[in-house]
Amino acid sequence: MPAVRLALLLAAAAPLVQAAPLSVTVTDAAGKPLADAVVMLEPATGKAPVKPLPDVEISQAKRQFNPRVTLITVGTRVAFPNFDTVRHHVYSFSQAKTFELKLYAGVPAAPIVFDKPGLAVLGCNIHDRMAAWVVVADTPWFARTAADGTARIDGAPAGAYRLAAWHPGLPANSAPVVQNLLIGSSEQRETVQLAVDAAP
Repeated sequence: MPAVRLALLLAAAAPLVQAAPLSVTVTDAAGKPLADAVVMLEPATGKAPVKPLPDVEISQAKRQFNPRVTLITVGTRVAFPNFDTVRHHVYSFSQAKTFELKLYAGVPAAPIVFDKPGLAVLGCNIHDRMAAWVVVADTPWFARTAADGTARIDGAPAGAYRLAAWHPGLPANSAPVVQNLLIGSSEQRETVQLAVDAAP
């Protein structure tokens, strides 16, 4: 095969230009970094294919959920093992997922499938102070912020997106804060400020 023809075939088969990593810093109303914030990149038009993650666990120990914020994709199964010596009654009445695991110890027989995008707020019917949040993403590009308030998203092709950010310290039933964003081929850093006075 002539070298020129081979080069043309390779060029035609080359993947779309991949963007460099996107770093997003999420801060509170005072400009301090927020840990456990969720950031998601959603294409401005169309929808990217999304696959369920491998099974995830949200455990209960010392009468607390761990982790308190869980970020998954649509279709992911979540198990709720109870490591306490007392029984728990885990529930969510959220639109994204409604379920109840009535008083139990150990590990429930089957995981819960989170089959709709959105936010599910978890509680325990026995221990009112127990709370956790499950964010169900409908995009393959997402991350949760670390202690320094920064999250990194890799692999999104160059193009137009909506950058959505959310934190459990936002007022109840708050939708994610969304801003438009163009992803290019060089490294990008963005900052999102949320109306959070203090982490819950």
